[in-house]
Amino acid sequence: MADPFRYFRVEAREILEQLQRGLLELERAVNSAENVPRLLRLAHTLKGAARVVKQAEIAQLSHQLEDVLVPLREGPREATADEAQRLLGLVDAIAQGISTIAPAPASVPVALPVPPGAEAAQAAPARPSPQERSAVEEVVRPHVLPASDIDVLMDGVVELGFQLGSGRRALPNIERSRSLAEQLSQRLDSRRRQDLGPSSLATLRSLASELELNLAKLERDISTSFEQATRELGQVRDGIDRLRLVSAASMFGSLERATRDAAISLGKQAVFEAKGAEVRLDAEVLTAVQRALVQAVRNAVAHGIEAVPERSSLGKPALGRVTLEVSRRGQHVCFLCEDDGRGVNLSEVRREAERLGRLTPGAAEPSSAQLLSLLLLGGISTSGTVTQVSGRGVGLDLIREALAGVGGQVSLQTRPGQGTSLELTVPASLSALEALLVEAGGQLYALPLGAVVHAARVLPAELNRTADALSMLYDGELVRFTPLARLLRRVEQERRSDAVWSVVIVRGERGLLALGVERLLGGESIVCRALPESAQVDPTVAGITLDADGNPRILLDPEGLQATAQLLPLPAAHADAPRRVVLVIDDSLTTRMLEQSILESAGYEVDLATSGEQGLERARARRYDLLLVDVEMPGMDGFMFVEKVRADPGLQHTPTVLVTSRASAKDLARGRAAGANAHIAKGEFDQLDFLERIGRLVR
Repeated sequence: MADPFRYFRVEAREILEQLQRGLLELERAVNSAENVPRLLRLAHTLKGAARVVKQAEIAQLSHQLEDVLVPLREGPREATADEAQRLLGLVDAIAQGISTIAPAPASVPVALPVPPGAEAAQAAPARPSPQERSAVEEVVRPHVLPASDIDVLMDGVVELGFQLGSGRRALPNIERSRSLAEQLSQRLDSRRRQDLGPSSLATLRSLASELELNLAKLERDISTSFEQATRELGQVRDGIDRLRLVSAASMFGSLERATRDAAISLGKQAVFEAKGAEVRLDAEVLTAVQRALVQAVRNAVAHGIEAVPERSSLGKPALGRVTLEVSRRGQHVCFLCEDDGRGVNLSEVRREAERLGRLTPGAAEPSSAQLLSLLLLGGISTSGTVTQVSGRGVGLDLIREALAGVGGQVSLQTRPGQGTSLELTVPASLSALEALLVEAGGQLYALPLGAVVHAARVLPAELNRTADALSMLYDGELVRFTPLARLLRRVEQERRSDAVWSVVIVRGERGLLALGVERLLGGESIVCRALPESAQVDPTVAGITLDADGNPRILLDPEGLQATAQLLPLPAAHADAPRRVVLVIDDSLTTRMLEQSILESAGYEVDLATSGEQGLERARARRYDLLLVDVEMPGMDGFMFVEKVRADPGLQHTPTVLVTSRASAKDLARGRAAGANAHIAKGEFDQLDFLERIGRLVR
């Protein structure tokens, strides 16, 4: 039998999430004038939907929500603590009501965290019940399809991609068939045609012609269809991938609520702030992380954030802060939860560890790291009283338990009097991120856009050779420079020293690293897959993504790139390599000096001539790799100079470039007719383009 409440639950969960977020904003007096009318509309919509499916209790609770909100709309103001508590309590009650009509299978009941009561605080167990844990899951994934169903669909799409690839590989056979038909037609027109009668010749010629036309049309149609199917398939594959992904922002509301409720129950003041909403990852992974983070923010309030009088005596703001930063790091996603409280009481940890027999009394003083490791094992509580929020020593146990199922890890750091940092790290089995595509060593790679801080074109003269590395100056800082192709062992030798680099500067834990690449191909939103644990991959690899044809493309890890760059030996200097020599011929002193300065800064040796006659004389006396000549000069102009160079057996193969302000189509044609290899217009002079064009000619 079909589930009659399926669509109601979906709509109700969306509304509840928006209601909770709006009520928390209302409590903080954030946009209350616009907020209250929006909350009233949401409550009214929920009430109507509940009546349609005959859920009278939920409809009545929604009506009570309206009753509390109406006075706030009539005079926009900050909600009182009692009003906020009443409104949030109604939302919790509605969520509980929805959980009673949820189907029994895999999807779990919906319930938002309920603020602890004064009496229940002493008796309730600290470990959340299965219903409470599953409630957290539903906040993250109210609309996520079962992963197994998506996997089946994804397998089918991948298989279709392989079939399309096989079909595309058949295209050369069709081309071969068309070629044979052409040959048949040609042979029928050859001298041997007299072997056949006129009628047979006409028939065969007609058949061959039809075969040729049909094969050409078939090739065209199949090629067009494959291209379109491949393009559509890529879009479908990306869409399916994203169905499995949930934004980290989806859990921020429940974490803010957990922070607020813990602070109220303990008589403290605390606010929750989060960054990294753009990170999206597997719903299964995010569900586990959220269970851990709910406990983490409760711990931060209970053990870290001080009461208002204590914070005031320490010179801290009355309002404590709990922050969460979500970021992608290589093949993992990290969740860094920090507070600005008192830090971990390490003395109390040691006393409790000794009491439990985990440390021998009177033994050597353990280090801070050792004590924090003991604390992470669970069972140790530094709280003097038992409440619903803390006191039973199971908080970190819950965090480890939540992460264990997804292969996550947890680390803890503390700063006495300043706060505590709890970092949860989970494998990014599937996640979406913005990436910068680059080309290095003839291959395409993706770099996480969040790690990219700058991109530029860099001249060889801007690279400095220090004792152990090449480096460049960026924002007042000397940054290590490494060609990406060499870092990835795509090339054995360095690119020629006079080449202009495209450079991407990335940031990692070790600081900045400048990567030299061949081309920057722009940004792209990608879905990244982690490689299997058994795969032996280079530390520079963070994962793989698929291009439009389903071929794997490597996502690089900035941390791994930095670590590998530190191990690379300094490339050998090119002191023994002969410098390329350019002859600049121009009657203008300013132009000669400008071109000489640019070329010498790029590593070229430069000779000068002030006229075409002098230039020709010097060109015949010394071998040059390039002749750079002005067109408009007294006596022998540039066109005549090029003609004489091409007529001279000793110079005719020397690349020659015309530089002039005369860039009409007629002048360009005349330069090509004279034999010039290139034509650079002074009015459109660009230093990087100038060097690139010259570099191509002197290779």
